[in-house]
Amino acid sequence: MKSIGFFILVFTLFLCGPNTGNGGSSSDFDILKYGAKGNGRDKNTAAINEAIRACADSGGGTVTVPGGEYVTGPIVLSSNVTLFLEAGAVIKGSEDVNDYRNGNRTFSLIRATNARNIAVVGRGVIDGSGTAFMDMGKTRVGDYMPKDLDPRFTRQGTDYMDPKHGEADGPVVYRARPSCLIRFTNCINILVRGVTLRNSPCWTLHLEDCQDADILGGDLINNLLVPNSDGIHCTTCQRVHISDCEISCGDDAVCVTSVGSRRAGVCEDVTVANCTLQSRSSAVRLGYGNNTVRNCTFQNLIIWDSNRGIGVFVRNKGSVENIVFSDIVIHTRLHTGHWWGNAEPIHLSVIPGEESDDIGRIRNITFSNIIAESESGIVVYGQKPGDIRNLSFDNIKLHIKNSPLNDYYGGNFDLRPAHDKRYAIFEHDIPGVFCRHVNGLKLRRFELDWDENLPEFFDHAVFCEQFSNVIIDAFQGRQPRMNDKRAAIVLNGGHCRATKGTETFLQHNNIADERLFVNNDLSEAAKAFEPAKPNFRFFGNIIPE
Repeated sequence: MKSIGFFILVFTLFLCGPNTGNGGSSSDFDILKYGAKGNGRDKNTAAINEAIRACADSGGGTVTVPGGEYVTGPIVLSSNVTLFLEAGAVIKGSEDVNDYRNGNRTFSLIRATNARNIAVVGRGVIDGSGTAFMDMGKTRVGDYMPKDLDPRFTRQGTDYMDPKHGEADGPVVYRARPSCLIRFTNCINILVRGVTLRNSPCWTLHLEDCQDADILGGDLINNLLVPNSDGIHCTTCQRVHISDCEISCGDDAVCVTSVGSRRAGVCEDVTVANCTLQSRSSAVRLGYGNNTVRNCTFQNLIIWDSNRGIGVFVRNKGSVENIVFSDIVIHTRLHTGHWWGNAEPIHLSVIPGEESDDIGRIRNITFSNIIAESESGIVVYGQKPGDIRNLSFDNIKLHIKNSPLNDYYGGNFDLRPAHDKRYAIFEHDIPGVFCRHVNGLKLRRFELDWDENLPEFFDHAVFCEQFSNVIIDAFQGRQPRMNDKRAAIVLNGGHCRATKGTETFLQHNNIADERLFVNNDLSEAAKAFEPAKPNFRFFGNIIPE
């Protein structure tokens, strides 16, 4: 009986042993077995793609990249394939742009189209060789004035963005370059986990018309001088979760948008949490495009040394709605060079980006528990009534710092992209919070303090114009300079309106000093005040009889 048992054991091991000829199990495809060489010199495009095809043809599995540096051109992932990079493995993009070209098309280093169940995971590195496609000794402002602005409208005039004021922040000039480092188009069930993505020549990770993606625990580190080296772009995607990442790049760090989308739809259900972000534009950007962005949350973020902290933009038909930002620390500053953003910690704007005025709206946006240190104020800019609705700021602490670049770049609003160049970058005084054409603004527990000796273009703590339904509660702060005659809070051209069914519009208790009550329509209210005679000064109101 013992000999029979031994025979059965040996036979079983034989059946379960390797049968793929690739040195691993039937679901593990080592690229070395397909001729790859990790010597940092030989190109491995054919070998890596052959391993992926073999894996997909077998029904799926894992393509393993062992330690070493593997130079390669474009890699195409297929359904049910996981690309696994071991610790010490580097996939290095070829420095020859012709390796990425096919006719008039230029491809990404890694791409997948119409695929399901794909993953890029491990502890290795994917390096796009981005700086090889740049002229690192030349900045874009040194040779031309960009067409997205007219310097005559800036505070500095034609002196705006002059390289004599410094070129340390770039951006450098790019030559012909590959497309994104990684691009997934119309894919479902995506996992990117643990890998380091670095030195991208263009956008780093682009999810285009994708569903059910998890981007977890990886670093995206690009050269900050390289233009358009965005971190993660979600374009008309659904159910995307980004967490525990460090992202540092020469443009938007995390972008949720629909611009350039190949299909109609909605970009929705995106969550971003527990990330550290650095950007030469917006660390977080939402908006642009004809599809609406909605139902997203951003929580537990550190934003540092960026041009702009959070940017919400409507420039086309698509709206942005139902968004929550919470528990965020922001540090922004002015930068030299042709970058978008003007040191605002938070920016929301609605203006036409094209010739048509048929554009969407911003509504139902909440900011809470935010500490910001910046060289400019919060900007909320609508071009006409109703552009921005139901905006809430709660428990915001803002410190506005002086900047060595104030004389050269400060004192402007930056609303790019703008069809009308008068609204691209233009001269404007800077309050702590500026709001225009907002219907339904709540500013609660807002604390503001300032550096000393700020320029004169810093003017008020809060400035609201052409507004309706504004609540300012538990504000703590003042105008920028001690004993300045300018007011801390300015409300210009706004009003409140009682809607049908209102019993008492305003209840007041223990009001000792005089208050101002201006331009309010209370005609639908049963009574205006309780008690009936407040100690207010009145003008321009419609009071119920």
